[in-house]
Amino acid sequence: MLSALFRKNRATTTQAPEGLPVLDAEDTTGTTGTTGTTDTTDTTDAAAWAAGRRGELRELVAERGAVTVRGLGLRTPADVASVLRQVAGRPLAEHEAFAARDRHADGVYSSSAWPPSQPMCMHHELSYALECPGLLLFACLEPPVEGGATALADATAVLRALPADLVDRFAREGWLLTRAYNEGIGATLAQSFGTDDRGEVEAYCRAHAIDWSWQPDASLRTWQHRHAVVRHPVSGRPCWFNQIAFLNEWTMASEVREFLIDEYGPDGLPFNTRYGNGDPVPPDVVEQINKTYEAHTVRRAWQRGDLMLVDNIRTAHSREAYQGPRNVVVAMADPVRPGLPGPQRGSEAA
Repeated sequence: MLSALFRKNRATTTQAPEGLPVLDAEDTTGTTGTTGTTDTTDTTDAAAWAAGRRGELRELVAERGAVTVRGLGLRTPADVASVLRQVAGRPLAEHEAFAARDRHADGVYSSSAWPPSQPMCMHHELSYALECPGLLLFACLEPPVEGGATALADATAVLRALPADLVDRFAREGWLLTRAYNEGIGATLAQSFGTDDRGEVEAYCRAHAIDWSWQPDASLRTWQHRHAVVRHPVSGRPCWFNQIAFLNEWTMASEVREFLIDEYGPDGLPFNTRYGNGDPVPPDVVEQINKTYEAHTVRRAWQRGDLMLVDNIRTAHSREAYQGPRNVVVAMADPVRPGLPGPQRGSEAA
């Protein structure tokens, strides 16, 4: 039984007392040692350990939405890449990033550049893209002094808990992501599209159902219409799958929002979200979504060398504010295409 391979977390939030499964690499390799000990497995064995337990790990992710492995002794991005090759299929290159990252290997990146004092709210990686990762790996190479957890929330539970009228409208209309690529804030064109050549950017937008408009100052603005609720490609379960709250202006710290509006205008925010018909999403709706996420959040403090596998469709993740250095590497793999709310093709806005 898979349940014999993991222990339940005793320190998760009261809303989800069972937490999510944790495997101890020492325990499952048959070595002696104290449960919870980290950084004791030879890093040269990490990939072999993962290869030998690929089926168990993938079954746990399918069954529970995520699993944490402790004791693998992961120390470098190369270690993470070697494990990724054993537990996943095709790595996914990131496109349309909303914040800068460093690329370490195929599908392996640094965490997004984001102020440590500002949390990154619950979201699903690249849920606004035509192709997104089905599987995420997070690896803690250096834990922060305080905070910084990568918290998780079950997307089906969140969907069931949200008010019916809120869900019905987003399920019917989808959601709209607007972006403004302003110099000095957010990701650059090259970081998002892999190029700053206008023709190549337009070709990418056209192929990925993104509308665009070049501004008089040569900056770019884009709009993309996506599903808010999708069915899991394997289980078929409905999932609240989007970044409506995270990328909305009302989730920003008030002083940050006010500064950006003063600097770039209300339509020049680096990102914002709307209802699928273009109506603004009011602050009370954003607050309701974030409160529902929080009610279904499980969190566990990082330990050095931890590895976490996450089903990106079923499970949302966040990054909490932190103090001190923090080095958490993310890997993306097993791409899926959630589809579009109706036939679309990117075009230049009039």
